[in-house]
Parts: sequence; C-alpha cells; structure tokens
Amino acid sequence: MSLTRSQQTLYHSLIYICGFILFLEWLRPLDEIAEFKNVSIFLIYAGYCFFISFLQVSWMLSLPLKLTGLIFIIDGTFLEERIFSREWFSAVYDQILYNIHIMQLQEWWQMTPMFRTLLFLVLLWLMSYLLYYWFIIAKRMLLFVVMTIIYVTIIDTFTIYDGQWAIVRTFIVAMIALGITHFFKEMEKESLSLQHQHYRWIAPLITFVLLASVLGFAAPKLEPQWPDPVPYLTSGNPGAGPGNGGFGSTVQKVGYGENDSQLGGGFIQDDTLVFRAFSQDDQYWRIESKDTYTGKGWEDTLEGDTDMIAPEDLQFETFTDNVETEESVSYLSFTNDANFNKLVYAYGAKSLDRFPQDVALNLHTYTGEMDTLMAGNPVQVQSYLLNYDTPSFEYNQLREAEESDPREIAELYTQLPESLPQRVIDLGEEIIEGQDNRYDKAKAVEAYFSSNGFEYETEDVAVPQEEEDYVDQFLFETQVGYCDNFSTSMVVLLRSQGIPARWVKGFASGERLEESAAIEGEDLSVYEVTSGNAHSWVEVFFPDVGWVPFEPTQGFSNNTDFFLEVEDTEGSSQEDEQNSNTPESEESDTPNPNQEDLQRDDETAQGGASGSDNGSPGLTAFLSSLAVISAVAAVVYFTRFKWLAWFYGKRFRNTPDGDTFERAYLLLLKALESRGLKRRNGQTLRDFAALVDLRYQSGEMRQLTHYYERTLYRNKMDPESTGKVTELWENLIKKTLS
Repeated sequence: MSLTRSQQTLYHSLIYICGFILFLEWLRPLDEIAEFKNVSIFLIYAGYCFFISFLQVSWMLSLPLKLTGLIFIIDGTFLEERIFSREWFSAVYDQILYNIHIMQLQEWWQMTPMFRTLLFLVLLWLMSYLLYYWFIIAKRMLLFVVMTIIYVTIIDTFTIYDGQWAIVRTFIVAMIALGITHFFKEMEKESLSLQHQHYRWIAPLITFVLLASVLGFAAPKLEPQWPDPVPYLTSGNPGAGPGNGGFGSTVQKVGYGENDSQLGGGFIQDDTLVFRAFSQDDQYWRIESKDTYTGKGWEDTLEGDTDMIAPEDLQFETFTDNVETEESVSYLSFTNDANFNKLVYAYGAKSLDRFPQDVALNLHTYTGEMDTLMAGNPVQVQSYLLNYDTPSFEYNQLREAEESDPREIAELYTQLPESLPQRVIDLGEEIIEGQDNRYDKAKAVEAYFSSNGFEYETEDVAVPQEEEDYVDQFLFETQVGYCDNFSTSMVVLLRSQGIPARWVKGFASGERLEESAAIEGEDLSVYEVTSGNAHSWVEVFFPDVGWVPFEPTQGFSNNTDFFLEVEDTEGSSQEDEQNSNTPESEESDTPNPNQEDLQRDDETAQGGASGSDNGSPGLTAFLSSLAVISAVAAVVYFTRFKWLAWFYGKRFRNTPDGDTFERAYLLLLKALESRGLKRRNGQTLRDFAALVDLRYQSGEMRQLTHYYERTLYRNKMDPESTGKVTELWENLIKKTLS
C-alpha cells in the first residue's frame, strides 16, 4: 500500500485514539473498586504518556518528560515540602525506605498511599510503550479488545462496578478500530494507493457499527442462565471477596473499611481474628461516624477538619459532663490481619497508656476518626491501654431534653438528599406519632424494625438500582439486610423528622472467652473480635446530653447503660423519724376523730390473731400450704431450663448416647426461644444455627447442629465426638441462660 506521510499519520492516530479509549475502560472502575481518592490524575498521566509515546521522540527526551510528570503528580498530591529541597528529598527517601521494608516483610496492606500511587504511575508509563507496540507496530488490536471485554465482565461480576455501558462503549470503539485496521490491511494486500474516493468506506462502517449497537442493546435478552458464580467461588475461602465491608457490592468484603459510598449486596462471614479486647464488660468499639447520606450510601464531607492530638488527651467527646460515668480501662491487642490504621476506642475515651511514642494521632474533629501515623505514614498500632469513662444515661434526663438543637448540629446532621422518596418521610412521621419527646421518638424508630417483618440476612441482600434509594428499597421492597441497612434506615427516618442523627462504624463486642486477665489491678474479661464483628449503629443527639448510641439491627443488643433515677425518699424518712420522737406534750391537742376507731380495729385484729374462736386454723393452714406450693412451683417453672440443663449436662457426661444428645439439643432450642431466638416455620436448622451464631458472635451452634444432623442420620452418636459435642452444648446453654 502506498500511503503518504499524512495518510499514515492519520491511520496511526485513529488506531491509537481507539486503543487509548479502550485502555480508559481499564481505569474507569478504579474510582469505585479501589481506595484511590482521585482517579483523574491517573487518566491525565496516562494520556500524557500515550501522547509522548505516539510522538515517537527519542528515549533521551521521552524518559525525562514522563519522569517529570510523575514527580509533579506525586509532589502535588502527597508532599508539602518545597519541591527538590533537602526536606523534599528526605521525605521521598523516608517513604521509599519504609515501603521497601514493608515489602520485605510481605505486609503489602501497610504500603503508604504515596508509594502505591507511585507504583501505579510507573505501570501506566510502561503500558504506554507496550500498547503503542501492540497497536501500531504489531497491529494486535483484536487481542487487546478481547482482553478488555474479559476484564470489564469480570469487574462487573465480582465488584460493585456496573459494566453495562462499558461493554457498549467497548463494542463500538472496537468495531470502529477493527474496521479501520481491516480496511488498511486490504488496501495493503491489493497494493492499492489510497485515493480520495476510498474514504467513502467510512460511511458504511459507521452505519454498520451504529446499527449493530442499537440492535444489540434493544434486542430482548434471556435471564441469566447460570447461577451467580460469586458465592460458589468464595465459599471455599470465606474471607475472599472484593472491597470492604465495611461494612457495597453484590458480594461485599467482610471487615472494617472506609468506602461506604455504595451500600448493599451480601457478604460471606469472615472469622479472621482482628484484635483481642481485655475489658470489664461488652463494648461497642467505635472508629468513626459519617454525616452525608447520598441515597446510595454514606460519605464523610467533614473530613477536612483535623487536629494532631496527644495520647494523654484524646479530646474527642460524644457526651457532656451532665452524664453520669464510671472510670474504666481496657487493653486492646491487634493481629497482623487488622488492615486499618485507625484508633479503636470505647465511648468516653480519655487517654492511652503503653502507646508507642513515635506514633502520632490525627483526630478528625467531627467524625471521631483518629488516624495513627508514623513519620506521616499510616501505621497499625499493635497494642495499647485505653482509659475511658463509661457513660450511663438516665431515662428522664433524655425524655426531658430540649429539642432545640445548636444550629451547626441541625445543619450537619439532618441532611437528606432531595431525591429521598416522600413515602420514607411519611413513614417516619407515622412511626413517631403520639410520642412527645425525642427519646421516645428514637426508641419508636429503633423498635420499628423488630415488629414489622424485617429480617437479618447477610448473603441474599439486594443492591439498589441506579434510580432506587437504598433506604427506600429496604423499608418498602426487600425488608431484608444487615447492620448497614438497619442503621442507615434509622438515621434517615430520624432525620426526616428533624432529629439530628449520624451513622457510626466500628466493631461489636465479639466473643467472650472463658478466661480473664489482670491488667492495671483490674480483673478483665477477654473478647475476641473478628472481621465478622465489623458493625454499624446509630447515634442520636440530645441537647445538654450529647450523642447517645442506639441499636436498630435485629439480633444485636445495645451495650450502652441506661438507668431510671428513683426519687430520694431520705427526707421523708427523716421527717417520720422526727415525728416519732416528738414528746407527747408537744403533740397537737386537736382530737383525731378516727383515732378511737383505729384503736378498736387494732384491738379487734389482735384479738382475732390470738383467739381461737375468732378464726379458722384449718383454712389458714391450707392457704399457707397453697401459697408455699405455688411459690415452689413458680420457682421450678421459671428455673426449669437451668435445672434441666444441669440434668442433661450430668447425663451427657455419664451416658453420652444419641437419645440424650437429641433431648439436650431440643432443650437448647426451647431455651433459645425463651430468649427471643425462635426458629421460624420452614427455617432449616442450619439457617437457624447461623442466626444464633450471629447473635453470640461464634460458630458453635453450626458445629453442634452439624453433629446433631449426623447423629439423626446415623441413628447413633459417634463416640469420638462425644467430648466436643458436650463442650459445645454446655457453652451454648451457658450463654443462653446467663
């Protein structure tokens, strides 16, 4: 083919532009599936590198140009020192040295954002060379098209990224690129020179591509013919999966994470141990709150206000001095699987002991998030001792709290998107109708989810479509979800009625072990907190009190202490005592018209009690016996599970057969039902066991159910599993009856 220089440049330009547009489809999902906060810098740098590669300048010029672009991006994004100053080079050197050490330890999650960004920019640099070779030199456009389609479909299947339009764009650009490539190959094969009339091929190419695209998009399509592969592929590795659970995707990752902009979708339970907490009692371990609800999830729009604080004074408060507190202490020890560089703390946190001196704390003033930093880089602290004042909220104080909020609180924490459906607002008004104070309104919303058909579910949870609101879908369509669904819905319902509320993230208390430890002179219980204990709940603002935690999620109980203050009767007692000691001469001379009658009644009663002719000894004895029998029967009935548990526990150890196991298992089901965990009609034992384990934050009920089903199937109990079955049953019955 005989092409002029301008025609060859045009051909290469068209192919290269098509290839670059296809490459952008590889970068678009990063905004949703990765933790990069500004993907636009990658798009700009990729275009910059592609342009320089296309110019085919000498490497002696292209290398410094691309390196200069990379340096300016890193400097403008991460470094505060003056560029190319001594401090600047020192900061870069420290970053590289620290991350090389992290890579040697294979703790990849500890790499700093700056270093991850640097590596990705270098990758884009190399890709610009590789793709130029593929597109222009080797003419391998088809291979890259196939790889792009596979990439988009995989990302669409396994993450929250919606690849519907990405596939359409890829198809259109790919057909145009392949058409151009095929045309020029045919011209070269026939040894034809490119004339003006040959450009008429553009019209049929564009017509064909547009027609095929429209027909393909509008044509009726079958429903999915294969089951969702995600649960199958991740079932072999419960901890697998994208993103962060945080606590949104079709299959969410379990554990604490920072990106909550797209909530929804299920997850598979992950029992990876994150930290051990040595504490006096159950705690909700707080990390942060978020303020802005978008209709799809939560964003933190207040993250700009931060202060460096000292471990001796954490400075963040959620309640005022008007709240009664009790001094407490806890010790937290983290594992290497704790992949977040945040301080985990209890309500009322005051200070830290045994905290690394070279680690700084950066407090986000509004949200309570505290970053742990070493030399400016995020780092995971392995352990520390937490001193805090455990709050106790008085019911009357909350009920009598004013409803006039500070202006800043009202503006920040009653925010709702304009797209929120009206029926959500109407439902909030209906729920709190008849309540005359903020506490009872909040409790009414909290209790709404436990009595209106809502179900706790972690796997089969819907993801809202583009036009759907996350809360509206949960309240009116599915009524199935986990903590994010329940807590977000409560916040939105309260805000719709002008009540300030915020969404809080952290960890539930975890599983309490049968052991204790003495720390700082305190006998503390040991709790194991896993990724599966990552949790979200609600805080409601009360003037002169502060932020009070609420727990709307089914299967979870609020660990916050509430109490009712009884009126002081000491004054009246003293007055009675003074009256009883008053001399007879000082008493009033005014006669009491009822005094003689009272004396007569008293004498009659005394005579009746002492005289045998004025009463019936047989009737009195019968009534006394009946009362004693009734009291004993009541005690036996209300403690029946405890003495039955003792009986079957003893029988288990003496005669551990299948019949004893079956009866003991049924007793456990009845005991769980008495504690509010009732097995629904049609619910399998395995599903019910999973619900019980979710309540107790353990896997014991599922293990016990496995042995129970195997015993029923074989019609006998495996002697080798007797000890394990006994231990599981005793642990569960103790938790249920405690």
